[in-house]
Amino acid sequence: MIPFRRNVAIAIDGGGIRGVIVTQALAVLEDHLRQPVHDIFRLAVGTSTGSIISAGIGAGLTARQMTRLYREIGASVFPSTWRKWFFPLTRYRYSARPLKHALKNHFGAMKMSEFWQSPSPTDVVITSYDLVENRTRFIKPWKEEYQAWSVAQAVQASCTVPTYFPVVDGRYIDGGVGAYSNPCYVAAYEARECLNWDPSETTLISIGTGRSPYNFDPRKTPKLWAWDWLAKTADVFLQSAYDQQVHLVETHFKGLDFRRFQIDLDENIPMDNTHQMDRLAGYGTALGRMIVGDQVDPIQGISLKERSGR
Repeated sequence: MIPFRRNVAIAIDGGGIRGVIVTQALAVLEDHLRQPVHDIFRLAVGTSTGSIISAGIGAGLTARQMTRLYREIGASVFPSTWRKWFFPLTRYRYSARPLKHALKNHFGAMKMSEFWQSPSPTDVVITSYDLVENRTRFIKPWKEEYQAWSVAQAVQASCTVPTYFPVVDGRYIDGGVGAYSNPCYVAAYEARECLNWDPSETTLISIGTGRSPYNFDPRKTPKLWAWDWLAKTADVFLQSAYDQQVHLVETHFKGLDFRRFQIDLDENIPMDNTHQMDRLAGYGTALGRMIVGDQVDPIQGISLKERSGR
C-alpha cells in the first residue's frame, strides 16, 4: 500500500446495516498498519451509517469494536414487527427508540465539542438534512452552534432515513437525502478550507458500503409500471450522486492523495437486512484487502502512478 501522507482523512457513505462492510474493512486496515483507526485519521466525515463509524473513530473505538456494535444493535434497531410488515399503512417502518437507546449507550453524554477538545483532537463532520431550513447541516465539533449537541443526537439525526424512522425533533432526517450520501467532497473541503491542510500533504480515503447489482433487463422496459420507475429512478439518482462526488474531488482538489474504495455486491442487500451479517463482514474483509492493495474504485479514474508521484 502506498504510504499515507502527513494528514489523513476518511469519508464514509451511508448504507444502514451495510456499515458492517466498512467496519470490517477498517479492521483489515488496522491489522495492516498496526494502529487503531483513531490514531490513523484526524478527520472523519460520515453520512447516515457513516456518521456512526465516524463518531466511533473520533470517540476512540477500534474497528472491531464497531463491528461488534453493529452486530449487537442490528436486530433491535431493525426488528420484524407489525409496523414493518404493515408499511406503508404505517408512517414509518421502525421505532426510533432502539436506535436512540443504542447510541446513548455507546456514546453516553459525550458532546460534539469533546472531539475537538480531547488530547488527540479529531474533526468529526456529520451530515443531516434540515427540513425546516431546507438545507444540509454539517455538524462539526469546532462550530459554535453544534458544540453543545450530544454525539448521539447528531448521529441519530444523520441516520434518520425517511419512511424507516420518525423525523428527529420534527426537522432532521438522513444527510443522504441531499447530495452527500457519499461525503468525500465534504471531507476534501473540510480538510483544505477549514483545517488548512495542504493537499500535497493530505490523504483522503473514501469508502462505500457496497454497490448493488442493477440487473436491468431492456426487454422489460415497455412493461414497467409507475412504481417500478420510482425505485429505478431513485437507484440511478443515488448512484449518480455517489459518482459525482468522486469527480468533484478529482476536479477541484488537485494534488490531493484521494483514494475511493467500493465493492460490488453479488446481490442486493437492503439497508435493514440483519440476517446476512456474516456475508456483509465477508464483503468487508474483501474491501479491506482492496484498500491495503490500493485497488481503487474504477469510477475514480486515477492511476496509482499519478497519485504516488512516480
